[in-house]
Amino acid sequence: VQLVESGGGLVQAGGSLRLSCAASGRTFSWSAMGWFRQGPGKEREFVAVISWNGGSTEYGDSVKGRFTISRDNAKNMVYLQMNSLKPEDTAVYYCARGLRYGRTPREYNYWGQGTQVTVSS
Repeated sequence: VQLVESGGGLVQAGGSLRLSCAASGRTFSWSAMGWFRQGPGKEREFVAVISWNGGSTEYGDSVKGRFTISRDNAKNMVYLQMNSLKPEDTAVYYCARGLRYGRTPREYNYWGQGTQVTVSS
């Protein structure tokens, strides 16, 4: 299984970005998929998770109402739409494949290399 994130970059506060995660492997469509982030000097933080069929989603408290996770199983893709970005959203964002539908890093067994998101004030 390989996961490759894209779409990161530099954006002003209040702006939007859409992250994409391209997944390889036949088991993608059976797996929950999550997004995490890690800012400088911080622990890896849960951002969002989506169930295997897209029917359920959950968000971290700091992004609820601003971020939206989605997936397209036909294309083996997961997305994270980020709106109303704040400087505190600055981090490396990781896509991960879940062992289960969860909110902690230990519940995920495959990780992408990450994509940097920087929000300027």
